Amino acid sequence: EPLEPGLKLAVTLRHLATGSTYADLMYAFRVARNSISLFVPKVCEAIYLAYKDEVMPDEITTEDWMRIASDFERIWNLPHACGALDGKHIRIRKPPNSGSLFFNYKHFFSTVMMALVDADYKFIWLSVGSYGSASDSQIFRDSELRPMLEDGTLDLPPPSPLPNGETDIPYFLIGDDAFPLRSWMMKPYSRKRLDHDERIFNYRLSRARRIVENAFGILAMRFQILIGTMQQLPETVDLIVLSCTTLHNLLRIRKRADLQLFADEEDNNHNLIEGQWRQGAQLTDGDPGYQRNFGNAAGIDQRNYLKNYFNSEAGAVDWQENMI
Repeated sequence: EPLEPGLKLAVTLRHLATGSTYADLMYAFRVARNSISLFVPKVCEAIYLAYKDEVMPDEITTEDWMRIASDFERIWNLPHACGALDGKHIRIRKPPNSGSLFFNYKHFFSTVMMALVDADYKFIWLSVGSYGSASDSQIFRDSELRPMLEDGTLDLPPPSPLPNGETDIPYFLIGDDAFPLRSWMMKPYSRKRLDHDERIFNYRLSRARRIVENAFGILAMRFQILIGTMQQLPETVDLIVLSCTTLHNLLRIRKRADLQLFADEEDNNHNLIEGQWRQGAQLTDGDPGYQRNFGNAAGIDQRNYLKNYFNSEAGAVDWQENMI
């Protein structure tokens, strides 16, 4: 008799949530582990295909970007931000005949997951399956996201003034030193000796960029399969990661209150209250890369404009002086 779909789903969800091996699941559900190895990838693919249009659609309209930017401004006091970008390593067993392609700078085998996250800790763009030996800067350079940002086909909103401002400013993503400084990508000042205004800018930008670390942390806490070393082939690992992120977004939409304690919060004085995700094991950061990402003139000018804006009466927040 064929295995019932409900049983396959239950086995797969237990595998994703706990990281239990196929051997453990075999005894818990009385299903042969060779059968489990066959249907887990198919169930993961089915989860992704069933919900992706609802929780992570392929096309994001200008109106969607406007809503995301509005959330960043309302929740994190960072206008015109359309997402925070970062990469994490997913541990895997060395694939056959792969040489050192999957061997990363932390000296274990992995694939890299790069994600863009909105202001509510939901994943809005993903790149999965990159070699562990690749740096974040290399993965971003070779991704579909960068050319869309460069040629304007990502449909970000047209430039407009910041609140209480007069100059049109492009909408942008938030990154770290792994990413280039452009008008569509803002990152903190990286010099060691920062002046007062630069420290204010870094605080305002990093406060909003913290959401991507939270999203990865909540994802790993909910789906423990991502913490251990996966024994599957890379193509199966990719399906597992896609299904986990799809379910994460689904939970953020349908069970948002249940997951609230997992995320970082701030007290009335805007001091950080660490979320529960920090108490567990965490995913390893991607390699930023050793190439230097020099900013172009437009990116440098825009970052300086934002720095001055955040230190002006028009763009300052009351508590920022206490945070630097």
